[in-house]
Amino acid sequence: MAIRPHEERSARFSAAPAEPAERHADLLEDLHLLWLDLRGLTHDHLQLAALEARRAGTSLAAMLAAGVVMAVLLIGVWGGLMAAAALALMKSHVMGDIETILSIAGANLVAAWLLFWFVRRKSRDLLFPETVNSFRDKE
Repeated sequence: MAIRPHEERSARFSAAPAEPAERHADLLEDLHLLWLDLRGLTHDHLQLAALEARRAGTSLAAMLAAGVVMAVLLIGVWGGLMAAAALALMKSHVMGDIETILSIAGANLVAAWLLFWFVRRKSRDLLFPETVNSFRDKE
């Protein structure tokens, strides 16, 4: 803090009692210095928060970009696995070409429907149902 050094304060208090106007001026000066220190500290904290917010935003953007690239790569892998499964079924003469493609597409459609059902069921929890019920009148 920028309040007067200890030596200056001890010299002031060890001397003869100062006049009340001088004590009042010293108190106002100390309060002013305290206010300046508080403003500086607040400014430093806000600047730190702004820098960390900027870093968090940059990190979030990088994570989203990496997630999009990862999703594209996984889609490619999934397509490759489905093509390999179709070729394996066609080579083993279990099904014909069209039946193999339709069965794989149908299996993907069923998996997507199950995931949709799961997400829809879990989305109910996003509405904070118990919290909303606690705010309603119990009559």
